[in-house]
Amino acid sequence: MEIQKDLTIMGSNKNKSAAEKTAQSVFTVSALIAVMAVASITIYMIINGTPALFQVGADKLLFGTKWAPGALEPSYGILYIILTSLIGTTLAVLLGVPMGVLTAVFLSEMASKRVAAIVKPAVELLAGIPSVIYGLLGLMILNPLMYKLEMKLFMGSETHRFTGGANLISAVIVLAIMILPTVINISQSAIQAVPIHMRAASEALGASKIQTIFKVVLPAAKSGIITAVVLGVGRAIGEAMAISLVSGSAVNLPLPFNSVRFLTTAIVSEMGYAADTHRQVLFTIGLVLFAFIMFINISLTRILKKGEHNHD
Repeated sequence: MEIQKDLTIMGSNKNKSAAEKTAQSVFTVSALIAVMAVASITIYMIINGTPALFQVGADKLLFGTKWAPGALEPSYGILYIILTSLIGTTLAVLLGVPMGVLTAVFLSEMASKRVAAIVKPAVELLAGIPSVIYGLLGLMILNPLMYKLEMKLFMGSETHRFTGGANLISAVIVLAIMILPTVINISQSAIQAVPIHMRAASEALGASKIQTIFKVVLPAAKSGIITAVVLGVGRAIGEAMAISLVSGSAVNLPLPFNSVRFLTTAIVSEMGYAADTHRQVLFTIGLVLFAFIMFINISLTRILKKGEHNHD
C-alpha cells in the first residue's frame, strides 16, 4: 500500500519553513520602512520648523494675528490661520460625516439593489475626481451663490468687506463634499461586515428596522466608522488646492463670510517665492499642521481603544 505524503501549498516542510522565514523577513522590512518613513518626516519637520520659533518668537508666531511677511517690519502671526484650519475642518467633519454615515447606512441596509447599483458607482466616481476639479466647481458655482447671499445679508453695510463669495462657508462646503467618498466607502464596508445574525436577533426580539440599525448595527461597526472619520479628518485638514480656490486665501478672523487662509494654503500660496525667515516660518506652519494631524490621529485612536475596552 502506498503511503500518501502530506501535501502543503509550499511543498515540503523544508520549503515551507524557508518560505515562512522569507515572508517574515519581507514583512519585517516593510514595517521598518514604514516606521522609518514616519520618523524621518517627523525629524525633518522638527529640524526645519523649529528655527523660526526662536527667531521670531513662539508667542509672536503662534499667537500673533498680523501676517505681513513683506512689510518693512515683517509680522508672522499665524493665529488666525491656525483657527481657520481648526474651525473649518471641524465644521466640514460635522457636516460631512453624518451625511456620509447615513448614506452608507442607506446603501447597506435600505436601498434596493437597483438603487445601490446607481448610487455606489457615483460615490466611487467622487473619490476619483481630482481636488482641483472640486475647487473649480466651487469657484464657478458655489462662490457666485455665496456672493448673492452675502449681498443680501450685508446690503448697505459700511464695514463688511465683500469677498465675491470666496469665504469660510464655501471652503467648509467643498471640504465636506470631498470627504464624503472616504466616509461612505469605509463606513459601508464596516456596516456590511456586521454579522447577519446580529440583525436577525435584534428583529427577533421585536426591534424595528431603524432600531436595529442605530442600536445594533452602527455600534457594532463603530471601529470602522471611526477609521472613516480619522481618514476624513486627515483629508480635510490636509487639502490645499481646492480650498485655495474657494476660500479667498486672505488672513482674517475665521468668520463665516470672511475670506480666510488655511494652514495648507498658506504654504502653497507663498512657498514659491519665500526666502530666509519667511521660508522658515512656512516650514513652521507645516510643523504645526503635522502636529495637528498627529494629535487628531492619536486622540481618535485612543477613543476607539477606550470604547472597545468598555464594550468588552
